[in-house]
Amino acid sequence: MRILFISSSYLGDAVLTTGVLAHLMAQYPGARFTVACGPGPADLFRANPQVEHVHVMRKKRRSGHWIDLLKEVWAQRWSMVVDLRGSATSYVLRTWRRRVLRPNHSLHRVPHIGSVLGLDPPPCPTVWLTKEAEARAAELIPDGRKVLIIGPTANWPKKMWPSERYADFALRITAPGAPLDGADIMLQGGPGEQDQIGPIYEAIPKERLIDQVGSDLVTAAACFRRAALYVGNDSGLMHLAAAAGAPTLGLFGPTQENLYAPWGEHAAFVRGPRCLEEIEADPAFDRNSPDCAMGDLTVEAVYDAAVTLLEKTRGKAGPR
Repeated sequence: MRILFISSSYLGDAVLTTGVLAHLMAQYPGARFTVACGPGPADLFRANPQVEHVHVMRKKRRSGHWIDLLKEVWAQRWSMVVDLRGSATSYVLRTWRRRVLRPNHSLHRVPHIGSVLGLDPPPCPTVWLTKEAEARAAELIPDGRKVLIIGPTANWPKKMWPSERYADFALRITAPGAPLDGADIMLQGGPGEQDQIGPIYEAIPKERLIDQVGSDLVTAAACFRRAALYVGNDSGLMHLAAAAGAPTLGLFGPTQENLYAPWGEHAAFVRGPRCLEEIEADPAFDRNSPDCAMGDLTVEAVYDAAVTLLEKTRGKAGPR
């Protein structure tokens, strides 16, 4: 049995599709899977031993990336095609069963994605780890070491909470007598994003800092599985942390938490006093400017939300 699974180009959206893929693998344990996705999440799918091949879709002009996919998969008669991009490509492939996701902007992405197979409740996103990634994570966060992981970057500067506030929060929640008293602090982010978060490097004592900005995603996921807490902007790393089972607090401003809040029983979100509509209605809001749109989210609000999440998940998640 061969199944073609067309996932997303973006890391966060791709992570949110992993629950459906895991469901299919449990339902058809002998099946061989081909996954089509963007370059960002490709290694996450390669870590899955049931994935036979990952087709990386690099965006090209005039939908050339879809033509490349069609050329690669056209000759195969598929047992099932699951298309979470809602593309025309899936309709011209030879398959016994075809499941194509229809647009729906009223549902959170996880139940929306689950609806492609009629799954209610939807399966939670998950991660697959390699032995190498687990070993590296165990070196960085050995058993008994308490670590706060923060993800202070994002693909849009307007949804990046100020670095100074991340530093203030991290030092406050790991201070003596605080919920994460004595915890070390790990930074996670994409390659080349160090320059965006200079104030954090300056504020955190070197002996307590674990710099993993630019780490590969499978190792990052393995670290998240060992974290005491993850706090980060609305980003792919936030969804990856939640999928790995870390207590995950997502910080929201100019994006929609009703569609993209971190998913799972160990996840929560916080935003400032303004909803998305109020942020966008502000005359000073300029979608194309590099200015942060999360200035009204205070350190106190994030601290209180983190404490609430830690109390909720105490004994259920955290370092492994």
